Amino acid sequence: MANEINHTALITGASRGLGLALARALAGRGWRLIVDARGTAALETARAELAQRTRVAAIAGDITDPSHREALGSAVKAAGGIDALVNNASLLGPSPQPALLEYPIGTLAQVYATNVIAPLALLQVVMGNLKPDARIVNVTSDAGVEAYAGWGGYGSSKAALEHLTAILAAENPDRHIYWVDPGDMNTHMLQEAYPGEDVSDRALPDAAVPGLLALLGVDGSPPLPSGRYAAREIEVAHE
Repeated sequence: MANEINHTALITGASRGLGLALARALAGRGWRLIVDARGTAALETARAELAQRTRVAAIAGDITDPSHREALGSAVKAAGGIDALVNNASLLGPSPQPALLEYPIGTLAQVYATNVIAPLALLQVVMGNLKPDARIVNVTSDAGVEAYAGWGGYGSSKAALEHLTAILAAENPDRHIYWVDPGDMNTHMLQEAYPGEDVSDRALPDAAVPGLLALLGVDGSPPLPSGRYAAREIEVAHE
């Protein structure tokens, strides 16, 4: 197990993809972790791996469920607070993606509940246990700023998340609040978005991790200003 330092991160959607890649990087640097995901088996596999390097609390559940958010809040309090909240869990919606005029409204509400409402609701739960210099990271997408046909549900939800996070930053100038585009990644979600297509030419999630680590201040550098960042364009200090 790595030498522990007194830093803890809560990462949602951490059983695979970007969430797991970031969790691995933080675990290797001695950060303690609180992680969640909807899939119990996949989360347990991730927990077992991460636990070889750091202390980790893994809580399976749906981030749209208030009782699940309260369970995460209890874990945060038990850990003595957190240095980072990374709202990474997202819901793509139907696959293949329908045009907006054919989009099931009930499903659209679920996408918004996961991608927009839940990150704010979780922040409200843990706000009292954020350490003074804590970083808040909401993972967004270029689909939140570009109008891609066939991405109306997911893209519009990420646009809403971007603006919500920008308002949070404006209302809380003493906090470090970021909305971060990791770029196209070779992930399960991207494959769902393009069923039957080969997405292996996209970068692995690890490509976005150095930029996220810079935002989280793992190198001890002063915090970057609150705002929107492209993870792969953030200047990274050499370790």
